[in-house]
Amino acid sequence: MGCTGSKRTRGNENTKQIRKPKPWKHAEPITRTQLMQMRDEFWDTAPHYGGRKEIWDALRAAAEAELILAQAIIDSAGVIVQNDDLTICYDERGAKYELPKYVLSEPINLIHET
Repeated sequence: MGCTGSKRTRGNENTKQIRKPKPWKHAEPITRTQLMQMRDEFWDTAPHYGGRKEIWDALRAAAEAELILAQAIIDSAGVIVQNDDLTICYDERGAKYELPKYVLSEPINLIHET
């Protein structure tokens, strides 16, 4: 029976409910254009730091989706969520994926361009 409990625990890790990060402030106020550039640079370089490309792709899709769809993406990709705001995740092989808050939400000091 201990094995059954172990599997259940692991299954709960895989299905941890995700949420948007808590409000955060960038070191300097930035524009939406600057934020998008930072995000593009992160996603372009992230796979070079390890992990599997398909997991990075799933994380990007989840980061850019509404929470319900993001949850479905994470669950179907087999991503193990350590932090429920997606800042730290693992794949089934144990590779670690760290996402900065700026790819997951906007800072509170975002400059709105006109």
